[in-house]
Amino acid sequence: MFLYNRINKRELKQKLLEDTTKRITVSFYKYVIIEKPAELRNQLFEKWANVNILGRIYLANEGINAQMSVPEENWDIFKDGLYADERFKNVAFKIAVEDDGKSFYKLAIKVRRKIVADGLEDTAFDVTNVGKHLSAKEFNAAMEKEGTIVVDMRNHYESEIGKFTGAITPDADTFREELPMVLDKLKGKEENTLLLYCTGGVRCEKASAYFKHHGFKDVNQLYGGIIDYVRQIKAEGLKSKFIGKNFVFDERLAEKVTDDVLSNCHQCGVVCDTHVNCANDDCHLLFIQCPNCSKKMKGCCLPKCVAIIELPLGEQRKIRRCRKKEDSLSVYKSRLRPNLKDIIKKQH
Repeated sequence: MFLYNRINKRELKQKLLEDTTKRITVSFYKYVIIEKPAELRNQLFEKWANVNILGRIYLANEGINAQMSVPEENWDIFKDGLYADERFKNVAFKIAVEDDGKSFYKLAIKVRRKIVADGLEDTAFDVTNVGKHLSAKEFNAAMEKEGTIVVDMRNHYESEIGKFTGAITPDADTFREELPMVLDKLKGKEENTLLLYCTGGVRCEKASAYFKHHGFKDVNQLYGGIIDYVRQIKAEGLKSKFIGKNFVFDERLAEKVTDDVLSNCHQCGVVCDTHVNCANDDCHLLFIQCPNCSKKMKGCCLPKCVAIIELPLGEQRKIRRCRKKEDSLSVYKSRLRPNLKDIIKKQH
């Protein structure tokens, strides 16, 4: 069999829409030495493709970071197969709280230098010296204590639609940018209790070691991230201190935690928390768009993108082939990402 997907995106998405298979969306990670990640990548692809597993998985010498959609009927095959590998035995699963079975449309397993891009030289500090893992109940209680600082270790577009009340939410595009940004903001507060949280816990695992290395004495992290926090508060009847939506990196883009809407449409400013990707495949920019603007702009971010999607498909492909990578709309706008809302409003 081919160890990669050979069907185009539109066909795969249509196939998924028509598929009635009941699925479980799950995420997990583990920092563990993987000697031959490329070899493991091929083994996992063959094994998981054979049981109709979809998802996005990153492998590196330092471990695994996975978000997956597993058919319910094949859950035990997946779990038992993963646990049979001593490196991943009893790894903790974070199960999605809102799941329509349409979270991923293909299986992609990639070998990376790191499972989360952080820009750090890990030999410079002990990456295993991580913070204390707190349950949802413990995290809620710790938030109430005087002198506690809560930090969102996610990107700005994630915290824009949902966050823990009172948390510091850095205006960062990437985890790599955020680490030194937070360190600078917390200078002089090394004696305070630090509470870190992210989507599923993997970013906090590295961040907690980073902050301990830089002199913070009491560093804590939310066990299982927001995904498992929501599961715990529902199971235990606890009040959610996280408000709004939890951004997720799959086709769903978000899971609703509370009814609070914290953000606005990037085009007209109306209260809205629906993330979309620009309908122009050459752009694919992630932004917040209300139903009215979606209809008016045909799912696009800028008039330039609307003009492109109205062209015949062959013409669109020609534009994509001819445009140099460094001049593409997506790169242009990513450089100006901090001012994205202003860019869209000015050109709307």
